[in-house]
Amino acid sequence: MKVTGYRSLLTTHEWGRLTGDANGVMPGPRTDVHVLILETDDGLEGVGVGAHGDIDRVFDAVVGEDPRAVTALYDRMLNRVFKTGHAGATFGAIGAIDMALWDLKAKYADEPLWRTLGALNRFVPGYASGLDIALDDEELVELYRRYADRGFSAAKLKGGHDVEHDRRRLLAVRDVLARNSDRPALMLDANESWNRTQAVRYLTELERAIDLAWIEEPLRRWDAAGHASVRQHVRTAVATGENLTGLEQYRPLLDADAVDVVQVGNVWGITHFLRVAAVAHSRDLPVSPVSYHANPLAHAAAAIPNHLSFEIQHLHSPIGLDIDQEFTDGGIVLGDEPGLGIRVDETRIRAAAPATPLAGTAGPHVRPDRAGLRLVPDPDRMTPAPAALGTSA
Repeated sequence: MKVTGYRSLLTTHEWGRLTGDANGVMPGPRTDVHVLILETDDGLEGVGVGAHGDIDRVFDAVVGEDPRAVTALYDRMLNRVFKTGHAGATFGAIGAIDMALWDLKAKYADEPLWRTLGALNRFVPGYASGLDIALDDEELVELYRRYADRGFSAAKLKGGHDVEHDRRRLLAVRDVLARNSDRPALMLDANESWNRTQAVRYLTELERAIDLAWIEEPLRRWDAAGHASVRQHVRTAVATGENLTGLEQYRPLLDADAVDVVQVGNVWGITHFLRVAAVAHSRDLPVSPVSYHANPLAHAAAAIPNHLSFEIQHLHSPIGLDIDQEFTDGGIVLGDEPGLGIRVDETRIRAAAPATPLAGTAGPHVRPDRAGLRLVPDPDRMTPAPAALGTSA
């Protein structure tokens, strides 16, 4: 079996609500989902998810090769861009190809990927994460009731602009999840919107009423000294790493003893996750994957010894994707379909209208001009007014 080519597809996820974080809110309730199909000479196809616009920089490393040699091909892709660099969009392309290669490897063995990777249990514990900063309090409670109905007892909220606002919402979600646990786990994600002094002041105030399980990305992703400083001055655990592209980018954070929960983005691929998890395990640190459509890393999370909890952002699939997994008992139950368990209906995808572009002039993927520069919280600018959706927070 050899890789012969690829197809790129673009589908849509219908959220039924607005999504966003401290940096801004998406202008509409739909987002793009990129799907990669790897073709082989025997007709078997592998599926990967995530943006892969730079695929032509690295695809020659895998074309004509046996896809079962996944880890060797992963390193070949990195080697192809040795001088020009693999970070950012290129690493996303490597991740999408890597997922599709692992999908092929498991399909060739006629077994689900979690079994190929050596997992014993198909259940992956998780936490609810609603990308919820645009919701009012009533909408927030209703959203997390749906998660509570699936057995979830842990949740992560988006926040970081106003401590009273975040405290009220965290307590409301705690009450919702209390049906499943006497002590629901609560997390807050600031999405790199603070500096270190802001972070300590904010968290110190919040901790007077909330026993946070972790604070996520309080500072810029590369600020090892800053994360170490925050970690020394607050009670809650510090979680970060989802936006780091490459194993070497974790080294400063780990060497500075700056992180309690090592996070990995789903879009960076299976091999990257397994390697980060192994390094974290060598330091007795847990790992927690950050969600993306279809939750491909769940198969790998089931197979490692230090998986903590898997972020679950949605309870339904993008248009044209049928995913062999269920959300119950506060986590993901992986199915028995070979590979990642993702079936692609290209006819439905082609018929779907395009979503609002992900990277516009504003929104959660565009850093606001004043991020990290506020002297005091600014609750009036927590979320855009309905007539101005998409303006920076």
